[in-house]
Amino acid sequence: MPTTSPQRPVQPRSLIVTIYGSYAREAGGWMSVATLIRLMDALGVDEPAVRSSTSRLKRRGILEAARVDGAAGYALSERARAILTEGDRRIFARPTATMGEGWVLAVFSVPEAERAKRHTLRSRLSWLGFGNVAPGVWIAPAHLADETSDVLARLGLLPYVDLFTARPVAVDDLRAEVARWWDLDQIQDSYAAYVRRWQPMASAWARRRRVEAESAFADYVQTLNAWRRLPYLDPGLPPELLPPGWQGTEAAEVFFALRERLAASAHDHVVEVRGG
Repeated sequence: MPTTSPQRPVQPRSLIVTIYGSYAREAGGWMSVATLIRLMDALGVDEPAVRSSTSRLKRRGILEAARVDGAAGYALSERARAILTEGDRRIFARPTATMGEGWVLAVFSVPEAERAKRHTLRSRLSWLGFGNVAPGVWIAPAHLADETSDVLARLGLLPYVDLFTARPVAVDDLRAEVARWWDLDQIQDSYAAYVRRWQPMASAWARRRRVEAESAFADYVQTLNAWRRLPYLDPGLPPELLPPGWQGTEAAEVFFALRERLAASAHDHVVEVRGG
């Protein structure tokens, strides 16, 4: 059984996406329903909840029903594969800007008749890590330019957006401007909450001599599920522009310590449940 459980209820759908992103892609993107039910049981999620959640993910176009060797299961859709691949770099590589690399500006204009796309653009740019400079003008570190172009093209939104590279000119206090463009307090609070929740687990696992595979799987999936949203809130600003005591560094140390300690044993558990 898991060594701990999250303090807040976690949606089974979110855990399923984390499991598929971590373990299904190595098997062609498919996982049997029986395997998924056993894996989710280690996370305290019962079979009816798993079946209900997979049905909802199917309706959302994330999963597709498929049988392999007579076994019922679900495969990742092409859209889901693209989203997960895009997320790998953000979640695991943690790119960080430097002061010299510059910025990318996204300037968009959407006709009133298509205003729903305006909302989609704002939410997607925010999810990519952009800060809001002014109506229709968003900014991010330059290292996000290629990812932004790819995501907007995949969503059919690129025709509404002009992307520019930029460098600040005569900005007296760039740190103050950055604090206006991004809600750094919210990001800081999210990181601090992650540290409070998962640092005790990291310390507990560091003291343990033996790593039991099922417990490792349960704890690793939960901490990864909690972590994978945070890098999307954080654009990876240059350290010089961040407030003192930035919690992102400590949060990353906690996550990667847990990953190093648990990921291999967690994978062993998945292989065992699959039957080799």
